[in-house]
Amino acid sequence: MSEASDTALLLVRVVLGVVMVVHGWNHWRGGGGITGTARWFGGLGLTRPRLQAWLSVLTELGAGALLLTGFLTPLACAAVLSVMLVAGLLAHRRNGFFVFKEGYEYVLVLGVLAVALGAWGPGKCAIDEAADIAVTGWAGAGVVVGVGVVATAGLLAVFWRPRRAS
Repeated sequence: MSEASDTALLLVRVVLGVVMVVHGWNHWRGGGGITGTARWFGGLGLTRPRLQAWLSVLTELGAGALLLTGFLTPLACAAVLSVMLVAGLLAHRRNGFFVFKEGYEYVLVLGVLAVALGAWGPGKCAIDEAADIAVTGWAGAGVVVGVGVVATAGLLAVFWRPRRAS
């Protein structure tokens, strides 16, 4: 891989990691904090909304930290994909595509980027690479999609109780 490609991967990984850390921090400490985040999750039809708020914070902060260091990159990307799938399905899908209308545009981009990063791998400047545990190509993308989709399906099966139309 070229120096430019490694630099691009580092940039993508760091930006995605920072986005996730800041997003998790905002769910925890921003605006309405955990209470506001829990209220929002409850409004989406998720049971145990306070637990959901904390799980979201931990997942977003953890995935972001793993991406920043390039450690367990496919699992970090799977966590990002799962967060984006839940957000896309429960909060944004019904609003259409455009983010300025609360649509799924933004979560789609982050989710696809997570899958792509799983395929590309973390790049040379990563713990995965230094420890010779990088999983790339179809295997990396497969881990991201497989773990991300199973985690999303599990969360929705256990905690989502959609409101009935009146």
